[in-house]
Amino acid sequence: MVEQMRRIIDANLNRASEGLHLLEELARLMLNDAELARQLKTMRHEIVRGGLAFNKALIQSRNSAGDVGVDIEVPGEGGKELPIVVVANARRVQEALRILEELAKIPDTTPELETGKFKKARFDLYSIEQKLLSRLLRRDKVGRLTGLYAILDSQKLGKRSHLEVAEKLIRGGARAIQLRNKLDNKGGMLAIAQKLKDLCSENGVLFIVNDYLDIALAVGADGLHLGQEDLPVAIARRLLPIDMIVGVSVTAVKQAKAAEGGGADYIGVGSMYSTSSKETAVVVGLERLREVRGAVGVPLVAIGGINKDNAGEVAAAGADGVAVISAILGAESIEEASRQLIKAFEAGK
Repeated sequence: MVEQMRRIIDANLNRASEGLHLLEELARLMLNDAELARQLKTMRHEIVRGGLAFNKALIQSRNSAGDVGVDIEVPGEGGKELPIVVVANARRVQEALRILEELAKIPDTTPELETGKFKKARFDLYSIEQKLLSRLLRRDKVGRLTGLYAILDSQKLGKRSHLEVAEKLIRGGARAIQLRNKLDNKGGMLAIAQKLKDLCSENGVLFIVNDYLDIALAVGADGLHLGQEDLPVAIARRLLPIDMIVGVSVTAVKQAKAAEGGGADYIGVGSMYSTSSKETAVVVGLERLREVRGAVGVPLVAIGGINKDNAGEVAAAGADGVAVISAILGAESIEEASRQLIKAFEAGK
């Protein structure tokens, strides 16, 4: 009886340790998330901690050759996508921890097992799993925030169709399109946003809504962009689906650090230059962009007065992408203006 109990304890300690190690490596080497990696490593070491006599007894109880479960095959276990791997391993660890927690309640099982330790680790892992999966699901979208981030400002469009202009931007090479609409009521904006979302999805372009969380949720946008006076990013992150990205506009390093800490996936920095698109914009210049680049690890999208003549120096200062309004919406050919701006930006990189 004692020998069999030790085999169960050993198997589940190994199962928990192996699953946690995989999750730790994903957090450390794929997501570069030092805090998540630290939490997972600490948990792994706390769980497997034990004296020499305890570990010796567990190892001695092993009978891998005689384990009847070795050859049991489960349908559908092959060809998993990475997010599914995360969920599967997190569940594996959680199940092992629950088994260890229950075994620790049995009198005289072993003083090395602490019920409270396994219960706490299990509940901590529920939160860590959510954060890790969320980061992985948004990773592809964040990686596409490069080059031209076009802003469809309803005021700048005049009587032109949002959809027609968006089609030209996409043909010109835009990787992301943000809808900024201060003119229409919510009903009118919702109809426009839905059409833009469908168009962007068909063409593999990110669709982002400025300011309005409800519109972003209603159309299933790829992301939401917030200003300093909008909903706090930490609250938005809580309300948004775990695969929807959120960006924040900043003018200072302190704001950028706060945005990253609150869960922002990317940061808009500006204004780089004086701009006619926003009369109240504060010009912070390229030096501020460099300062923010040195302070945060998320992608930076520079904004404000950017055109084909200065896009290269913005790229050289550390921007991953450029958010542009006037230089493309005011051009005679939106497609050609977009291509020229992208070419200048890439040359600067």
